[in-house]
Amino acid sequence: METRMPNRLPFHRWAVFPILLAQLVVSLLAAVVLWQWQGTVSGYSGLMGGLIVCLPNVYFAYKAFRYTGARAAQAIVRAFYAGEAGKLILTAALFALAFAGVKPLAPLALFGCFLLVQMVSWFAPLLMKTRFSRP
Repeated sequence: METRMPNRLPFHRWAVFPILLAQLVVSLLAAVVLWQWQGTVSGYSGLMGGLIVCLPNVYFAYKAFRYTGARAAQAIVRAFYAGEAGKLILTAALFALAFAGVKPLAPLALFGCFLLVQMVSWFAPLLMKTRFSRP
């Protein structure tokens, strides 16, 4: 069975791009707010927490949205599983790097921004231009 070639759309044309962009903007805004209110350590800790969400999501989007078409159904499923597994491993590795390699660190700011940026994914349907209707 033939699978279609990977999707060669530019990154900014992907359907998931507005969500990834919103996550990056929320990460930066939260880091700036923390930096102003709590100081430098909280600011860069918050930025790291936001990036711990953003970077694995970019990897997942790259892996999962490469294939299109009904004939590529198996490739799409495999890509989603591989993307999700890679996303979880990358998230764990980035947390380990943050806690092991960054001193001083504000854990509350790190986890707070992590959760805040993760919430952007929860509200993703509101950010999508395309409305999906039920059949």
